[in-house]
Order: sequence, then structure tokens, then C-alpha cells
Amino acid sequence: MTAAEWYRRFADTEAAGQSALYETLARGVADDPALLTLLDELPRPKQQPNLLLACARLLGAPLSDFAAWRVWLLQHWPEVSAEMRIRATQTNEPRRCATLLPALALIDGPIALIEVGASAGLTLLPEHYSYAWGEHRLDPAAGPSTVLLECEVTGDPPLPARMPEIVWRAGLDLNPLDVTAPDDRHWLETLIWPEQTARLERVRAAIAIAERERPRVVRGDAVDDLPALAAEAPTGVTLVIVTSAAIVYLMPEPRARLIEWLRASPARWVSNEGAGIVPRVQEALAGHPPRRPGGFALALDERPLAYAGAHGQTLDWLSLPAA
Repeated sequence: MTAAEWYRRFADTEAAGQSALYETLARGVADDPALLTLLDELPRPKQQPNLLLACARLLGAPLSDFAAWRVWLLQHWPEVSAEMRIRATQTNEPRRCATLLPALALIDGPIALIEVGASAGLTLLPEHYSYAWGEHRLDPAAGPSTVLLECEVTGDPPLPARMPEIVWRAGLDLNPLDVTAPDDRHWLETLIWPEQTARLERVRAAIAIAERERPRVVRGDAVDDLPALAAEAPTGVTLVIVTSAAIVYLMPEPRARLIEWLRASPARWVSNEGAGIVPRVQEALAGHPPRRPGGFALALDERPLAYAGAHGQTLDWLSLPAA
């Protein structure tokens, strides 16, 4: 996929209906030879649309029309490209827990939970949030949370009647974010798209919970360091490893190595990735297209369960025959 195709796809399937500004900017980049030439100077993973848009915004790009944004970007390209080289899109959207929790409900506990690409650890705390899947509501044992995760549901998912029993948890990330550090909090907020004020409020409320709970996020590589972290999990519990919009950022060879390790591991693997990222999931979904554009494929041990909104806003449960 060329950079132009990547940005056009981002506009069509991710930004459309979610951020009119980012849709416009991404389409503009896709049709701009000068900007595409500059992007080609960056390593392939660093050409990502979300990364460019967030780094430009972080450094003060005007949130207006494409023409003004383009002029600013060309003037500030050295600073923007330098920022893109050192940062990653660590979108830590807590609402993804609303699509992950039905998968966790299929797993016998107690659970030891590891998230690959955990960012600041906001999605390592699912039992601290309240949920509303249509009319089905679930609150923490202590009462309603300051974070309510609402998710539109179709199909017949196993909506949980109680929270999962998570007795141990840890995250793994190349560059963990610290919710107590102002710069890291600012980056988390900058990753939220401009028009999404409700999402910004939700993330800020989740950050406050993470400041109190302090989930452990270890600095490390998904391929090289996951086995050692998994070995730390206590015995006698079910180890669950979650990847949510994470392994897409790995190059094909390390991604394949990680998938092979997860496949051989005794851990249960909950994946919430693009429909074409995990080969066996992609194969199983043949003939079962998503109802909406831009969705992720939620799977347990490479068995597809549902299509999920990229930010946890929808869950379209599937009824596929067992392999």
C-alpha cells in the first residue's frame, strides 16, 4: 500500500463519520505529491496518518482548512518529521474495554492480564469502568464509575453479568506513558481527534482512575520481551494476552513471529486488530464482511467473535461455526 493509498483509506474507513477535519486533511495529503514525497523520507511505520496529524497538532498546526494546514506543515516539516520519528500513536482508548469484556467473559478466571502495546495502561483496568451495551448495564462492585463506556451492539454477544476477576496485570510497550507526567498526559489527549470532546472527557476521567490504580506497564518489545513478562504471571490462574490495535504496527516478519509465539503459548489470546492483520482470523472471516466500514476483528485464540468499532463504539457479534 502506498502512502497515498494509506491516507485515502484512513479518510474513507477511519476518519469518515468520526472527524470531518481529519478526513479532509488525510484526503488532501493523499492527493498532494509534495507532502507524499516528504512522507517517503520517513520509515514506513512512521508514515502513519494518525501520527502525522497528531504530531502536527501537538506542534501547533492550525485546525482549519487543508490549504492553511498544508502551508504550516511545509514550513514546519523538520520539526514535525523529527517528532514523528520519536513518537508512536499510543491511542489509549478505554472504550475498547466495552468490546473486549465480552471476549473476557468467555474465559474462565481468575485472570492474569497482559496487554501488548498498553500505552498508559488505561485498558488494563476494565473492572474499574461502568458499561452500557444498549439496555444492558454493568457497574463495578463498588458502584458506578466516573467512566461510562457506551457501546452499540448487534447480534447476541455474551454480555457479562459481572466483572472479570483480574488478580494480576501488566502491560508491555516500547515507550510506556506515565499518567502522572504532564507531557505524557498531553500526548494522550492530543491523540484524540479534534471534534471528539466526549471522548476527551472520557480519557481524562480514565486517566484519573489510572493515577489512583497505577497499572504496571513495562518497557519492552512485543516479540523479544513478552515471554519474560508472561513468565511473571502467577500460576493457577488463566493468563490472557490482549493485543488491541497493536500488532498492526509491527513489520511483517516480527508480526509473524509474535503470532507464532502466541499460538504456541498456553495463554488465551484476545486480539482486536484490523480484519487483515491476523491471517487465520482473516481466513475465517471470508464471506462474512463487516456491517460497517473501519471495524476491527475481535477474536479469541484466532477464532473470530465480532467486528468492533475502532474506538469501542460498536460491537457486531458474529455466529460463525466452530472450526
